Amino acid sequence: MTAPVDDAPWWQRAVFYQVYPRSFADADGDGVGDLAGIRAHLADLAWLGVDALWISPFFRSPMADFGYDVSDYCDVDPLFGDLAAFDALVADAHRLGLRVIIDWVPNHTSDRHPWFVDAASSRDSAHRDWYVWRDPEQDGSPPNNWVAAFDLDAPAWTFHEPTGQWYLHMFESAQPDLNWDEPAVESAMLDTVRFWLDRGVDGFRADVIHGIGKDHALPDDPPEVEGIPHCALNDVPVTHERLRTIRTLLDDYPDDRVMVGEVFLMSTDAVATYYGHDDELHLAFNFPPLFAPWLAGRWAGCIDAARRALDPRGAWPTWVLSNHDNARHRTRYDRAAARAGEDTATGTRRSEARARAAAVLLLTLRGTPFVYQGDELGLLDADVPEDRRVDPGGRDGCRAPYPWDGSPDHGWATPDGVTTWLPFPPGADSRNHEALAAEPGSILHLYRRTLALRRATPALVLGAMEMLGSPDDTLAYRRELAGDTCTVLVNFSGGDVDVTALGRVGAEVLLASDDPAPAGGWSGVLGPDQAVVLRG
Repeated sequence: MTAPVDDAPWWQRAVFYQVYPRSFADADGDGVGDLAGIRAHLADLAWLGVDALWISPFFRSPMADFGYDVSDYCDVDPLFGDLAAFDALVADAHRLGLRVIIDWVPNHTSDRHPWFVDAASSRDSAHRDWYVWRDPEQDGSPPNNWVAAFDLDAPAWTFHEPTGQWYLHMFESAQPDLNWDEPAVESAMLDTVRFWLDRGVDGFRADVIHGIGKDHALPDDPPEVEGIPHCALNDVPVTHERLRTIRTLLDDYPDDRVMVGEVFLMSTDAVATYYGHDDELHLAFNFPPLFAPWLAGRWAGCIDAARRALDPRGAWPTWVLSNHDNARHRTRYDRAAARAGEDTATGTRRSEARARAAAVLLLTLRGTPFVYQGDELGLLDADVPEDRRVDPGGRDGCRAPYPWDGSPDHGWATPDGVTTWLPFPPGADSRNHEALAAEPGSILHLYRRTLALRRATPALVLGAMEMLGSPDDTLAYRRELAGDTCTVLVNFSGGDVDVTALGRVGAEVLLASDDPAPAGGWSGVLGPDQAVVLRG
């Protein structure tokens, strides 16, 4: 039985908004976003109607991987502000009714973290066993065939000449993996969790959390998956024991502190195991939708896989269209359409329509949605020239700065001679927050209306979900909770689709992706790339 809305944990009822701090808002004019910039726009997020922020890393870091290489887990990098700025941000967010979760990076540190600096100083150093070191093979080669992320020609090992051993890094060589088999590592990392919980954060997004357990024997990856980054293959039973310890820590704090895990395993069944039996992760990201094209069949498969894997465990799904690691969904859909031969005129029209329908889909599925900053503006990836690309993983385009207005610096207040750390997305002169907020029919207002409808409709928050048979190129599902019922219909095609067979002709249209004020009963025909929510 589904719990009443008010009795459910806040993170089941919430819609999260991901803030990538370098690119959200800049308060000091250096061209890089910061905590004070986020704080200055909290009222805009409350106006939009989201419930919680996930803030990507802002810790002290040399920025080899833009904050995911942490050199101090318990301090703010001066680029973003200081601890006082963070405390003020959290206090203001809570006053506005917004929860705050932050990234936690437990798999690896920066190679400039004091722990690693000491570990690399000698084989006998106090922190040597805090990282994964191995002797070379007889021919001097790395200990196994694991491959690092980002550079598929590079091993997940770097040889350290001064001490004559290889150290493990599933990502960049500047991000050595911690050795969670060493009890002192687990103790120190749990202390970092306590540090931020005591400062009032509502939880964490745990980066590559499935990496904290590794097979101590470090066996080669099998030939059939050799060449795939090991971070996408690492799935070791001891991780679950460690997650239960972390969950116990969180549960000792009041107010339902939450842990959302990045378990980058493409098997939904495998990801589901990281929920445990309601004693490991509260939520785990569901990644297949990040790679699904705008096709009804593929989305139906994503929905079915999540239900089959999670429902038997009583686990709660998550849904996401875009994030800081992948091309924005509008860009992905447009590229796929172009490859399929969609002509330019049709593509321009459908691009916006697809983004609108996807917003309704995201916010009406059963589970917790995550909105990536800028998706509510319908942003595309920025076209970043070669001389301005900085990310080792090639993710610059989706991390472009958020345009707040139509001025030359788009609200970033950069003085003459200072540019933003990346260029703005295309069309920012008109596709910016200020311009779209002034346009009732904009995609920004569609997000706001859909979020308001969700909050006012118990069925859309916690209701059961029943898939309904519908014509090709469409999805149809019903959400229901304690007599509150609504039906969602999504057309993935570029033409009209007659769905009168569903028997909903004349039903009240609660929301339409292409109409800010739908009137009258529903006609029974879905327009091109249209999504509608009907009463009953």
